[in-house]
Amino acid sequence: MPNRLPVRMRSRLQRPHAAHWKIQGRFLLARLARATAVALAAGLSSGCTSLDQWVHNGFKVGPNYEQPGVAVASEWLDQDDAHVTATAVDDRAWWTVFNDPALNRIIETACQQNLDVQTAGARILEARARRNIAAGNLFPQSQSAVGGYAHAQFGQNLGLPLPNSLNIWATGFNASWELDFWGRYRRAVEAANANLEASHESYGETLIMVLAEVATNYVQLRTFEQRLEYARANVMLQQKSLELADARFAQGAGGELDVRQAKANLAQTESLIPPLEAGRRLAGNRLCILLGMPVADLTSRIETGPIPAAPPHVAVGIPADLLSRRPDVRRSERQVAAQSAQIGVAQADLYPRLGVTGFIGYAADDLSNFLTPANFTSYIIPSLQWNILNYGRIVNNVAARDAQLQAAVLQYQQTVLTAGREVEDALVQFIQAQKQAKFLEESVSNAQRSVELVVLQFKGGITDFNRVYTTQSQLVAQQDQLGATRGNIALQLIQVYRALGGGWVSFANGNGLPDELAPATAPAALAPQDPPATAVPPADDKKPAVQPKS
Repeated sequence: MPNRLPVRMRSRLQRPHAAHWKIQGRFLLARLARATAVALAAGLSSGCTSLDQWVHNGFKVGPNYEQPGVAVASEWLDQDDAHVTATAVDDRAWWTVFNDPALNRIIETACQQNLDVQTAGARILEARARRNIAAGNLFPQSQSAVGGYAHAQFGQNLGLPLPNSLNIWATGFNASWELDFWGRYRRAVEAANANLEASHESYGETLIMVLAEVATNYVQLRTFEQRLEYARANVMLQQKSLELADARFAQGAGGELDVRQAKANLAQTESLIPPLEAGRRLAGNRLCILLGMPVADLTSRIETGPIPAAPPHVAVGIPADLLSRRPDVRRSERQVAAQSAQIGVAQADLYPRLGVTGFIGYAADDLSNFLTPANFTSYIIPSLQWNILNYGRIVNNVAARDAQLQAAVLQYQQTVLTAGREVEDALVQFIQAQKQAKFLEESVSNAQRSVELVVLQFKGGITDFNRVYTTQSQLVAQQDQLGATRGNIALQLIQVYRALGGGWVSFANGNGLPDELAPATAPAALAPQDPPATAVPPADDKKPAVQPKS
């Protein structure tokens, strides 16, 4: 029957209305619910997670993270030593115990300009962006505005009820959304969150390393200066002894052997100076790099000073404190949490994927009336995808993820053990270096008096130059060893604080650092000629301790 309805009435009948879309929506929702029920029953009956576990885990497959146990000593080996106290540690600015203003200024400058710190900050920004990418997958994964035109020309001999030619204009929006039924994307967000927290801990770990390295090289620089001072003082002393030997030889009161011994002794002592000068230069060069500046002579920028004097005792708390104090331990624990979440991501492949694809827009064969209600077009297509023939590969991928989790747990436990050993190593060396220094101070005092006495005896002709040569050589060696040991006391205390995980809190949460991505300004005395712009990581994300995921 020919269509005799008026054009206006036909357009109204063809136009979509609210009741039509309500009926279509209910139909599609019913089909989607049935597909979901089928997928749920089939998936949970074939996967690794039971229905109760799936519900208990917040409608996510895979295990919920639990912080692994670790073995920690109950007390330090040197707990009862007079140089060690088990009181709570307050080492947020541990370098101030040396009472050295130059060291304080260098520490501040390094934490603002050091390139390793800036790199760790950039990694935080990267991890944050990757976390946001993972969170974005919770929404429709594919979203786009589309537009197109198609022209087709059909042959007359095809025998198909098609026109000779066809033109199609279309535009609108389409989206594709895989529903996160099994928690694939939520587990991925958990992993990304843990990785972000691990990057925060890496930043703290980098700060600890920089603080310790700056203080170490500063102490080494001062130690070389002290040893140079001892060497030069002994050179002057031995030059006077050589002059005395020359005078006695000229007067016939002494022999040529005395002069030769004096010259040999003087030359031996002078030979100590070049390597000490080189050592001081190398320490200064390393400091420049830690300060984020080209290598330069720091003599004019750092006033001369003695070896930083370490206090005789140090507070270390208890071994269990390392779990919350050391960023590398917390970073390792966060990596375990990230790997645990990856198991859920892998297990989700065992279950059907339920998705929805939709389009809303306009389509017509005539561009002149393209955007009329009659050309409104939309569709919703539920989809179900199940990789049933890939179960062997998927199961092995889950097994691989589980093995990676076990390796991460073992690495975490090893990190805790190593942290305890590093504290013990530093403590015993700090304690023994102080004891060694006491013996050397007594030895040097006696050697200095021996030199004074033997020189007087040589002047009076009571003894030969051989005893002068021996006592002066001993003084040189003992003073040089004393200088190195005094420096070693400070170095070992630095290692104690480094092993305890101290110092980074002073430069986190905005303490001592400029705002995010702001250029750092070094103190004028240490600023390089052209200070580079520096970026620092977001400090507000830093946490004193990482809590396990529930």
